[in-house]
Amino acid sequence: MPQTAAAVAEHPPGVSSEFTPLLRTVKSQGLLDRRQGWYAITIAVNALTLACIVAGVVLIGHSSWVLLLAPLLAVLSARTAFIGHDAGHSQITGNRAVSRLIGLIHGNLLLGMSYSWWNQKHNRHHANPNHIDKDPDVAADVLVFTSEQATGRVGFRRWITRNQAWLFFPLTLLEGVALKVHGFQDLRRQPPRERVVEAILLVAHVGAYVTLLLTSMPLGTALAFAALHQALFGLHLGMAFAPNHKGMEMPDPQGEGWGHLRRQVLTSRNIRGSAVTDWFLGGLNYQVEHHLFPSMPRPHLRLAQPLVRAHCRELGIPYMETGLVDSYRQALRHMHEVGEPLRVE
Repeated sequence: MPQTAAAVAEHPPGVSSEFTPLLRTVKSQGLLDRRQGWYAITIAVNALTLACIVAGVVLIGHSSWVLLLAPLLAVLSARTAFIGHDAGHSQITGNRAVSRLIGLIHGNLLLGMSYSWWNQKHNRHHANPNHIDKDPDVAADVLVFTSEQATGRVGFRRWITRNQAWLFFPLTLLEGVALKVHGFQDLRRQPPRERVVEAILLVAHVGAYVTLLLTSMPLGTALAFAALHQALFGLHLGMAFAPNHKGMEMPDPQGEGWGHLRRQVLTSRNIRGSAVTDWFLGGLNYQVEHHLFPSMPRPHLRLAQPLVRAHCRELGIPYMETGLVDSYRQALRHMHEVGEPLRVE
């Protein structure tokens, strides 16, 4: 398997002296120690809540009131994705086989999203965040993130780029389905043994999901439930991931010579808030700390924040933290500016 983002971050090649003192302090305070009990409770509560929602679908599927369960299932699906995310970073356990099993269950089986596809893509992002040539999250696709990417867009994609700031959140409504499509497409890349396991679990998810809906409710209600669930799931993920890097520094493709600390801090944005924010964003609101220490357990990120912030202040490195609404404003402003040349032609 490819080297994990956690390994890249905690033992980066040529790590600079800027990061070493912080790493030493964080380790000395036990913040990289795993919280298996916390994760065991989180996984159990997640599974129990999922079972309750499935039971609710079966019991009231004959009534249109069942549609009220779709938003709840969307929120629970995001919780499930956050657990898979943490497993991919070895936050839950240092055993790679167990981490993969947790990821396969929460990704492939419960969400219909390929754990292998997401993990290799996400690790590349962590190694080089916001790097236009190396980070797949800022590669030109439906959306673009630099004026160079916007140049040459034609037809429908040109129209999308011109209006991408307005279209960003509506487009996230399709993300739940897009994740499933990407997972099936990625099966061709995977080694035979991994491909078989992933494919079986992906098909099992689709089969169980379709069977649950069609046997519990009329066809029209089932279609409405699926559309509402998948759209709100995609929106929730978009709201969780959009504030993290959009509109932040983008390293020169030729290389800025940044060390690990600057590469992760300057390209990441934290979201200020309460325990509700922590819960809603799955700990990703501590994006700076997460990028510096990807294997740090989620409940330790808030504890590491004062250490990281003070270390950055001492070195004179900007540490970005803002409110949730303002983070969206900054991200959308950046996308609006990227599309500006296409609007003035």
